[in-house]
Amino acid sequence: MEAENHTEVPQFLLLGFSDDPKLQPVLCGVFLSMYLFTVLGNLLIIVAISSDSHLHTPMYFFLSNLSFVDICFTSTTVPKMLVNVQAQSKNISYIGCLIQLYFFMIFGGMDNFLLTVMAYDRYVAICHPLYYTVIMNPRFCGFLVLMSWFIIFWVSLLHTLLVRRLSCVGTEIPHFFCELAQILKVACSDTLINNIVLYVSVALLGVIPVTGILFSYSRIVSSLMRISSAGGKYKAFSTCGSHLSVVSLFYGTSLGVYLSSALTHSSLQNSVASVMYTLVTPMLNPFIYSLRNKDVKGALRRLLKIAAPCL
Repeated sequence: MEAENHTEVPQFLLLGFSDDPKLQPVLCGVFLSMYLFTVLGNLLIIVAISSDSHLHTPMYFFLSNLSFVDICFTSTTVPKMLVNVQAQSKNISYIGCLIQLYFFMIFGGMDNFLLTVMAYDRYVAICHPLYYTVIMNPRFCGFLVLMSWFIIFWVSLLHTLLVRRLSCVGTEIPHFFCELAQILKVACSDTLINNIVLYVSVALLGVIPVTGILFSYSRIVSSLMRISSAGGKYKAFSTCGSHLSVVSLFYGTSLGVYLSSALTHSSLQNSVASVMYTLVTPMLNPFIYSLRNKDVKGALRRLLKIAAPCL
């Protein structure tokens, strides 16, 4: 694709999954079901938290934001994939690919930031309970979320503009959506600047949040060890169980995708591995929080009781 005229190749081909026509209805049914479960599950969490005054706390404020981001994160890739599978097409326009890339990075980055902020919230709640309401006040919580949006907005825009300046990009992307690493792999022009910015972004926006989460939980474990009663330890750690499960799932699947991409050149295996963090993780998050959290389960039961007479 020439820099002077990006309309010479107006679209990309997302190679994605199998070309076997017999598998297309199966793929469409499976991914559509998973997508609907993801949207409905996270939407239920948002409505339950919004409608229950008992859940108007920093922890659930961040959880509702996480559910919203998960819906958006999944919606950037799955609907287009479903359309392509149903139409037995692999096409995506050049502008559509850049837009998908941009929003995928925004919502994926916000997932990362929100999990870090939630870890900090649990650290303050357990290690500094007397100052919790003072530190985690509504203004500070709003500031943390807005700052996360601000940072990831500009980082994603920078990556997208750097991709836009590439003078030559291959038309076949070995994935089911426009992922930055895969686009850079098929670029036939110099991607040195793109790769440098990518590695710096991963170092700053990946390693630092993970370090923050590990630090928070190390301090939490240290505080729990000083609690004498087993009941007190269980009660304190139960508030972290759901978040810790989601963190393990998110970073575990992300690491799995990275290792899969590094160890194999199979586009099919990379696509299957990517499904874990783009669809499976957002789908499981509502179940993890509703099954392990008594407050959320109570709010959902009250919400269903209110909705039942209207059905």
